[in-house]
Amino acid sequence: MKEKFYVTTSIAYVNAKPHIGFAMEVIQADVLARFHRLKGDETFYLTGTDEHGMKLVQTANEQGITPQELVDGNAAHFKSLKGKLNLSNDGFIRTTDPEHMKGAQKIWQKLAAKGDIYKDSYEGLYCVGCEAFVLEKDLVEGKCSNHNKVPERLKEENYFFRLSKYTEQIKKEIETGRLKIVPESRKHEILSVINDGLKDVSFSRPKKVLQWGIEVPDDPDHVMYVWCDALSNYLTAIGYGEESSQFKKFWPADVHLIGKDILRFHSAIWIGMLMSAELEIPCAVYVHGYITSEGKKMSKSLNNVVDPTEYVDKYGRDALRYYLLKEIPTTDDGDFSLERFNVVYESELANNIGNLVSRVLAMTVKYFDSRVPQADKGEGIFGPEAEKVWRNYERAIAAFDLKKALEQVVEFSGYANKFVDDTKPWVLAKTNQNELARVIYALLEMVRQIALLLLPFLPGTAEKIFGYLGVDVSGIGLPIASKWGLLEQGSVVKKAEPLFGRIPE
Repeated sequence: MKEKFYVTTSIAYVNAKPHIGFAMEVIQADVLARFHRLKGDETFYLTGTDEHGMKLVQTANEQGITPQELVDGNAAHFKSLKGKLNLSNDGFIRTTDPEHMKGAQKIWQKLAAKGDIYKDSYEGLYCVGCEAFVLEKDLVEGKCSNHNKVPERLKEENYFFRLSKYTEQIKKEIETGRLKIVPESRKHEILSVINDGLKDVSFSRPKKVLQWGIEVPDDPDHVMYVWCDALSNYLTAIGYGEESSQFKKFWPADVHLIGKDILRFHSAIWIGMLMSAELEIPCAVYVHGYITSEGKKMSKSLNNVVDPTEYVDKYGRDALRYYLLKEIPTTDDGDFSLERFNVVYESELANNIGNLVSRVLAMTVKYFDSRVPQADKGEGIFGPEAEKVWRNYERAIAAFDLKKALEQVVEFSGYANKFVDDTKPWVLAKTNQNELARVIYALLEMVRQIALLLLPFLPGTAEKIFGYLGVDVSGIGLPIASKWGLLEQGSVVKKAEPLFGRIPE
């Protein structure tokens, strides 16, 4: 029986075009999804957009359009990331989808039937930028730390969810590892929040205040606040409202992949909602950090916001994927720098991986008439090293350390380049044809292994390499494909075009 793997990203708020942080998140999730497909797991990868809230109404009014027109236009930008970043997502959820709204109302009714939703008056500080009530202790000099603005003080009658009721249960699931939080530092962070005591959360807002949202069942004067609306997308996107076969197959989620700013929402509020609705909780929450730009927080006023599409257009999809996966620590903050981007592009992509593929295929064309040589497969040359690389690579992915996994590939490629320099095939061509054949076969097989390792990370590049080797990528799967010596002797290869060209002006 096949294993299943269901991975989700957060859903992006559509008040602006996609930024580099969200691009990193969807690329990280794509690596996980592609890796699990490579293993033969039935995989579903979900991303999407959060399309309700006061900020969207304000932005639409400023632009002289309706909220629906605003979200339709901006959602299209996020949907286009699939092609721009070469994503393999199976689903794209919009919270304005009728199926989603129906499913969110169903969850509300489940929580209400459990006695976990009640009406009360609420007074608190509200940050319009966050679309959330904030605590005074979390402010910095009286301002929201994310938006550097003083929040409004609001008093209104809302519905509440009894999150406090599930405090001990949530704590137990996290402490025992039943709900895995990665990295460990984020686990300690959320446990600290829980130990301070989880409070009931505002679950609706009056319709006269928030006109743009999903109506509360049986009370048209209220609309759902963000929690029941946005968080429920992970269920509704796979058919929760219909109790579909897809829902039964893929729930619970194996991984919710999120940014560190929404850890509390996913590891406390969402878990309490699922417990109330008597649904299984997810297996893991993977948390990544923030990206700075040239060492500073991204800001329109500083004119340092990085547009991912500009880098794709200039350098190609895989160059951007490589930088975000290799240069940004997977679970920590990292910096995006044009200067560093150019260094990495030239030294690691063009001069390491690209150079290895080009020179090995060129020597095969020159010395063996474009055919994989008939020779001892050279397992003793690279076989043990390949096994070690695969072992470390798979462990790193399992631990959500994509940077470390990709570093294995870079080191492996560097090892092969050094082997070329040490063995000097151009000298062997004049002195020892048998040894030349053995060396070239080993290098070609090394290139095949590198392409396979790159497939989840740089799928376009990997597929090009497989094309040069004459290998059909459609039937490839782990663990069989990682065995040494599968490249067919006598098969035809092609001379490679440069995988990564000169740095564009």
